[in-house]
Amino acid sequence: MKIGILGGGQLGRMLLQAAANYTVDTYVLENDPNCPSAHLCHNFIKGDITDFDAVYQFGKNLDAITIEIESVNVDALEKLQSEGVKVYPHPSAIRIIKNKITQKQFYKDNGIPSSEFVITESKEDLLNHLSFLPAVHKIGEGGYDGKGVQIINNEFDLDKAFSAASVLEKKVTIKKEIALIVAMNDKGETAIFPASEMMVNPALNLLDYQISPALIPEKVLWVVEAVAIKLVKALSSPGLFAVEMFIDQNDEVWVNETAPRVHNSGHHTIEANYCSQYDMLWRIMLQYPLGNTEPILPAAIVNIIGEEGFSGNAVYEGLEEVLKTDNAFVHLYGKLTTKPGRKMGHVTIMHKDYQDLTHKANKIKNTLKVKAN
Repeated sequence: MKIGILGGGQLGRMLLQAAANYTVDTYVLENDPNCPSAHLCHNFIKGDITDFDAVYQFGKNLDAITIEIESVNVDALEKLQSEGVKVYPHPSAIRIIKNKITQKQFYKDNGIPSSEFVITESKEDLLNHLSFLPAVHKIGEGGYDGKGVQIINNEFDLDKAFSAASVLEKKVTIKKEIALIVAMNDKGETAIFPASEMMVNPALNLLDYQISPALIPEKVLWVVEAVAIKLVKALSSPGLFAVEMFIDQNDEVWVNETAPRVHNSGHHTIEANYCSQYDMLWRIMLQYPLGNTEPILPAAIVNIIGEEGFSGNAVYEGLEEVLKTDNAFVHLYGKLTTKPGRKMGHVTIMHKDYQDLTHKANKIKNTLKVKAN
């Protein structure tokens, strides 16, 4: 089969690494010929994933196509699907999810628990909703990796708001932040990966580190899994979906956002689960049985992020020390240059003892630094 990936970042790179286990001819469409995925695919095509013609010409001779980022040209994917190219996930699901406004409306229409929201078109609109604060302002389209999100606690924060079409979500008092990955094949069969607990960097609004399986009460986990399955079934699309959720102080479960693709919260599955999220997506696209999502051992992920104050050719400090750590697996994404907050890699740590996992995760976070020469 000939299968294409729209986007050539680190998610595409890890997807291609898993593809090596199968007989598949891989294609990547990306503007940057030096992107992390460029040298791992069989066929690299330079082009803009948001451009209709580029996406259509890229996909028209493929058997199937998937994405590693939501900001793709959905119109082109719809045309390709109408002409017989399989698209994972379906363009209808990508269209719903890629816009935060339509995503929130989808939750409301389908009875998916999510915080209250109002739609705003400009900063000035927020003046009509001061009683709704504290809230989180999310730009409708274009936000990614923590960008396009602002916390608006009171009227003094209004200058942070977005002027474009956005969604203002009622702030939830969070006890735990959870991510759950659901796989669904063309037959509608599903598989659930164990939930992960995410520790988010409040300054960058990026995943700092996480632990999986998450330590949450069994009854809460049942709700988390049921909500995630209901959401994915409502999207009516095969593919891989990462559902990010909040657990509040009363153990109520709220959906935050959904990603229609492989996800940062599932990186650990490469080593820590019998079937990784990347292998699972290939199984779906190649029409193979769904894989075993059970964990081999509990795991933690630490994101390797570009240090503040450093831009230029990447230099990794503390790498040798981290590589000496038992059951630690380093993944560098092959990005030649760094800048503050840029995802440069991740480290997965495996151990049966959660206390040891947390200790090693924090030690690695403080040891491995990405700077520039």
